[in-house]
Amino acid sequence: MDDVIRVEGLRKWFGATRALDGVDLRVRRGTVLGVLGPNGAGKTTAVRVLATLLKPDAGRAEVCGYDVLADPARVRAMIGLTGQYASLDEELTGTENLIMIGRLLDLGRGAARARAGELLERFRLTDAGGRAVKTYSGGMRRRLDLAASLVDRPAVVYLDEPTTGLDPRARNEVWETVRGLVADGATVLLTTQYLEEADALADRIAVFDHGRVVAEGTPSELKSRIGLQTLAVRAAEPYRTAQLATIIGELTGERPEVNEGTGLVTAPASDLAVLVALVRRLDEAQIVAAELALRMPSLDEVFLTLTGHLTEGIPA
Repeated sequence: MDDVIRVEGLRKWFGATRALDGVDLRVRRGTVLGVLGPNGAGKTTAVRVLATLLKPDAGRAEVCGYDVLADPARVRAMIGLTGQYASLDEELTGTENLIMIGRLLDLGRGAARARAGELLERFRLTDAGGRAVKTYSGGMRRRLDLAASLVDRPAVVYLDEPTTGLDPRARNEVWETVRGLVADGATVLLTTQYLEEADALADRIAVFDHGRVVAEGTPSELKSRIGLQTLAVRAAEPYRTAQLATIIGELTGERPEVNEGTGLVTAPASDLAVLVALVRRLDEAQIVAAELALRMPSLDEVFLTLTGHLTEGIPA
C-alpha cells in the first residue's frame, strides 16, 4: 500500500505558540489514522494544514501526491472534510442540502440530484430526505454531514471529532459509516477525544502533545509500549473480597485497587506467570472467582502514560 498522506517536519507558529513543532505523519491508502491529543496539542491545526485552510511555516505535506502549498486546488479536489458540528442549512431538506453542495461543486442539476439520492440511500436517510434538517436527530445530522463531504467522491476524508455530543447509539451509527467509507476504498484521518473510538476504528494511532507526535503505532503496539497488563478478579462471594485483595497484593507486589460497588479487584501485573500462581492460591483458599482476567492496558492508560493527562472531557 502507498502513502496517501505524507507529512515531514511540519511546523506552525501562532505568535510565540508552537502549534506544530516538527510533525511527521504517514497515512496509507484505505486505512484510518486516529489522531489523539489533549486540548492545544496541534490536532486540528494539522488537519487545517492538510485541508489547505492554513499555511505551514515550515515542513512539507502532500495529499495523494500533491503538495498542499504548491497544488492546493488539486488537494481540495481529493479531500472531504467534516468538522465537529454539522455544517448544514437547517431550513433546507436533506435532499436540498446535498443538491446545493453538488451544484456548488459544478455538478449538473440532474447529476446533483442523482448523487443526492445515492448518498441518502447509502446513509439510510431516504425516508427523511424530504424533511427539513432542523427536524433531524443528532445522529441523522451527523450522517447527513458525512454524506455532504462525500458528494464529489473524495479519496481522502478528514473527520474532526465526528461524534462529539452524540449519544451512544448515534455514535455507533457514525462508526458504522466510517467503516463503510474505508470498505469502499477511502482513506480516513480521524481526530477524536474518545479513546475507545480510536481503538474501535483506527488501523494506526498518532498521539499528539505540545505540537509533536509523541507516539505512533497500532492500538496493540501502543498498549504494549507501557508494558504492564492488568489483573482483574472478582470473588463469587463478596465477603471474600478483602482476602482476595490480600492474595493479589502478595503475588503482584502492588497495592490492588478494590471497587467497592462491584467487588472487582485490580492490580498491574508484569508477569504472565502470576495468573497461574493466582489460580493455585485461590484453590488453596477455596475462593471461587466469578471473574478472572489478565488484560492489556487500555488506551486511556497508554495516553496517561505518554502525556501525563487524559483526554476525557477535553475539546479538540
